[in-house]
Amino acid sequence: MRILPSGSRALLLEFDSLEDVLAQYAALQDADLPVLDIVPAGRTILVIGDRDADLRSLAGQLETIEPGEHSGHSGAPVEVPVRYDGEDLADAADALGCSTDELVRRHLEEQWTVAFCGFAPGFGYLAGTKFEWDTPRRESPRTKVPAGSLALAGEFTGVYPRESPGGWQLIGHALVDAFDLDRDPPALLAPGASVRFVESS
Repeated sequence: MRILPSGSRALLLEFDSLEDVLAQYAALQDADLPVLDIVPAGRTILVIGDRDADLRSLAGQLETIEPGEHSGHSGAPVEVPVRYDGEDLADAADALGCSTDELVRRHLEEQWTVAFCGFAPGFGYLAGTKFEWDTPRRESPRTKVPAGSLALAGEFTGVYPRESPGGWQLIGHALVDAFDLDRDPPALLAPGASVRFVESS
């Protein structure tokens, strides 16, 4: 783990892998630290200190925290019902060198974990643990991706929480809202959560 300053109020932690991020994020959530927020990403965690926090002291505390066991390995998974009927299903399967049936089977069997959120409220970047996913983005991004679209890009899968532009390969549709302001919490998928996709007719 490498600790770097980030402005006057935060520290940026750099890691070699997403797995390292998830393990350290789990430990930081349980630690008693003078922080306002902890924001995970693909290879980094941004730690925003309290108003009165001394960043040098905070960095020293962070160095002593051992990685934890992230909930993606132990918690009950969030089940997301889906239909695999996306416009790019065949193209995504071809890019991964398998049939559409094989892609669907692998996606259903994968142990997904919400690595981090971003791009739009409720958009979770889900990483797998069983298969090596490296799905290229579309050469021409869509200007409108329907809300609920289930998609693949790079090592991640995700569900578009609302209509928005996007270049991920659309492989299906989720039959539940990924983001609902009338729900508590509004985001269905929070960082660290384990997720299982369930095929529905």
